[in-house]
Amino acid sequence: MREVTTAKSAGFCFGVRRAVDMVYAEAKKDNRVFTLGPIIHNEQVVKDLEKKGVKVIDSVNDISEKENTTIIIRSHGVPQNVINALKEKKVNIVDATCPFVSKIHKIVKQASEDGKTVVIVGSDNHPEVEGIKGWCVSKPIVIESASEAEKLDNFGGKKLCIVSQTTFNYKKFKDIVDILSKKSYDIDVMNTICNATEERQTEAGTIARQSDAMLVIGGKHSSNTQKLYEICSKECPNTYFIQTLDDLDLKQFQSFRSVGITAGASTPNNIIKEVQANVRHEQ
Repeated sequence: MREVTTAKSAGFCFGVRRAVDMVYAEAKKDNRVFTLGPIIHNEQVVKDLEKKGVKVIDSVNDISEKENTTIIIRSHGVPQNVINALKEKKVNIVDATCPFVSKIHKIVKQASEDGKTVVIVGSDNHPEVEGIKGWCVSKPIVIESASEAEKLDNFGGKKLCIVSQTTFNYKKFKDIVDILSKKSYDIDVMNTICNATEERQTEAGTIARQSDAMLVIGGKHSSNTQKLYEICSKECPNTYFIQTLDDLDLKQFQSFRSVGITAGASTPNNIIKEVQANVRHEQ
C-alpha cells in the first residue's frame, strides 16, 4: 500500500479558523452580513457562506445605508482609513483581523510616528501588506526579494524598522535583513512571520524531501500556499498544486510509493481528508 504522509500543520491556522468561526457566528444572527473581500482565499468556504446569506463586497463604497448591517474585516486586516470609513457608515463592525497582523499594525504605526522608515518585507499588492501600509504615517518601503534589497540606496543616518508579511518565507526574510543591515547603522528587525507559517514551511520541506511526490492543497490566490509550493518543488520535483480533489489526476500517482501532503492556511480539513483518502487507496 502506498505510504501517505500528511503534514500535522496542514490547513487552517489560528487566525483563519478564528475569522471563519466569527463569520459563521454572525451568519446565524438577523443582520445583513458582508465580508470586506473574501474572508479567506478558499472558494469552497466562500460559497458555503454565500448559501448562509453572507455576501462579499470589495469596498466600503459598496455599503448601502441600512440598519442591521454587519461588516466583517477579514484576517488579513485593512488600512486605518478603511476602519474610519466604516465607523462613519454607522454599521456594526466585526474585526476578524488576525491578532498577529494587528500586532504589525501597532508596530509600524509607532515606528513611523517615531520618525523611523518602515520596510515591509512582503508582496506589495497582497491584502495583508496593503493593510500594513495603511497604518504607517509616512510612506513605507515594500520589498520582496534580495535583488530589490540590493538596489536600495544606503540609508545613512536614517533609522529603519523592518517587519514582514506573516506568511513570508523565513529564509528569504533573513537574507533580505542581512542585506539591509549593511545599508543602515540603526535598524530594528521585527520577525513578524507567524509561528504557524514557519512551522508549516519547515514541515512541508522535510516531508517533500522524503517523498516521491508531494501535494500542496490550497486556493490559487493564496500567497502562503504558493510559498509552500515553492519550498516543496525545490525538495521534490514531483510537486503538484491543487485546490480540491477534482484537480487531481490520480493516474499520475500510480508509480509513486510515497506521497506527502500539505495545505495552506485557508484549506478546510474536509478537503485535506478527502485528498488523503483518495491518494492512499488509488493503486
